[in-house]
Amino acid sequence: MPARRPAPPRRLVRSLAGQLFVVQVVIVAAVVAGGALLAYLFTAGRADDAARRQVTAVAHAVADSPAVRTAVAGPDPTAVLQPYAEQVRVDTGVSFVTVMDTAGVRWTHPRPEQIGRTFLGHIDWALAGETRSETYTGTLGPSVRVVTPVLDERHRVIALVSAGITVESISAQLRGPLLALVGVATAALALGGAGTYLANSRLRRHTHGMGPAELSHLYEYHQATLHAVREGLVLLDRDHRVVLCNDAARELLGLAGEVDGRPIDELGLPAALVASVTGAEPVRDEVQLTAERVVVLNTSTIGTGLGRVLTLRDHTELQSLSGELDSVRGFTDALGAQAHEAANRLHAVVSLIELGRHREAVEFATAELALAQQLTDRVVAAVSEPVLAALLLGKAAQAAERGVELTLTPDSSIDDGVLPPGLAARDLITVLGNLIDNAVDAAIAGAAERPDPPEVTVTARIDGDHLLLRVADTGAGIEPGAVDDVFRRGWSTKQDGHGHGLGLALVGQAARRNGGTVEVGRDRGAVLTVRLPLGRPARRCAAVTP
Repeated sequence: MPARRPAPPRRLVRSLAGQLFVVQVVIVAAVVAGGALLAYLFTAGRADDAARRQVTAVAHAVADSPAVRTAVAGPDPTAVLQPYAEQVRVDTGVSFVTVMDTAGVRWTHPRPEQIGRTFLGHIDWALAGETRSETYTGTLGPSVRVVTPVLDERHRVIALVSAGITVESISAQLRGPLLALVGVATAALALGGAGTYLANSRLRRHTHGMGPAELSHLYEYHQATLHAVREGLVLLDRDHRVVLCNDAARELLGLAGEVDGRPIDELGLPAALVASVTGAEPVRDEVQLTAERVVVLNTSTIGTGLGRVLTLRDHTELQSLSGELDSVRGFTDALGAQAHEAANRLHAVVSLIELGRHREAVEFATAELALAQQLTDRVVAAVSEPVLAALLLGKAAQAAERGVELTLTPDSSIDDGVLPPGLAARDLITVLGNLIDNAVDAAIAGAAERPDPPEVTVTARIDGDHLLLRVADTGAGIEPGAVDDVFRRGWSTKQDGHGHGLGLALVGQAARRNGGTVEVGRDRGAVLTVRLPLGRPARRCAAVTP
């Protein structure tokens, strides 16, 4: 059996939060270290300057002392100047005070064994009457020192005075501030590291511990999935501003241009849709109408009030098919009722024949046949377009079953082949079918207030370069103040509250989709006129009162 190959070692992938933590700690450490170094250099520079000023003041004070001038001219300068120089050194805190002759031979020194030896340092400028400072390594080690001349009454150089502070003494003075500085820097580094750790812990929770490559892949998958789904998806923040909108949502809602960051109520969407989206309660499978489509809307809240998710499904085709199915179902019911009535009439004819009333039987059958054929002949003669003709005959049967007389005006005339291929038969059924259904309902509702029987009048003809479809009823009509709401989803002529308010909204949408117009007027009742262009659509819709 072949030996099993060991699995390759897994490469350690540090999360984005971990990488940021390391980078931030390095930056904080560099900033703190840089600040500490600058502070140290600044403090050391100030300490050096202070030492130079201090030794310069001591050297000038000693050189200007009359006792020093007198001792220099005396027989034994060391006996007088050594105690004096040591007292000054102790009182001023300098490391040494040396008095020497013009040849550089010491008369005083903190170490007595160095008295009588040559001074270590530069004295040329002092012999020339100048005072200068330098850092030089002498018997006490490296020191900051000053050499200044001692002048007599004639301003002649008769001796030299040097005062200095060793570098070790200056460093000892800096040790305390340096320790404090190190402590502050350490505390700042610890505080910065703790803050960085807390911030990155929160970032790690939000990124779920993923690294940059994983986040990049997740974003790419997210974008690919977002734009591949056919359903519309819109994300809103807590202020109802658009955070994300995929391609399908743009198409379903008819959005153009940049929408990210814009409030949902400024996108030109229907008021009913905006109200459902911004409402407090989530929406489940609610049918909404946009400019040209029927969509099914669902909403849900993101987290604890972070925003809202909207999903949209295209329901346009299904809604049209549902309308056609309702029409077919209505036709079936009407045919069943007609079959029942025909059976009753046939029984009446048979009974008349059995009673030997042959002439009355023929007259009754002929009258019924003429009455039934009259509307069919009128529709077929005026409207050669098969879809419209079939729809009108079916709706007439439905209206008759409900006790409403549906008539076709004499000026109705549509030849076969006149309608362009771009004018879908489904849209014609939507427009004319919903107009007739709405008119029949309105005529029945208003029958109690009129002595005449309910009636619906249909006009279908070519008007210039437009197809004109007009439906009038004998109902209560539409009030002028309600004209703007007629084609809004939810508006209905039904008084029992059971209307869905979709019929006229679908009529307006189909008219817009085909570039037509809708006019609302009033005669004996409501008069609704739809004009659909036979040529290039204009993409507009209007509601006009007479």
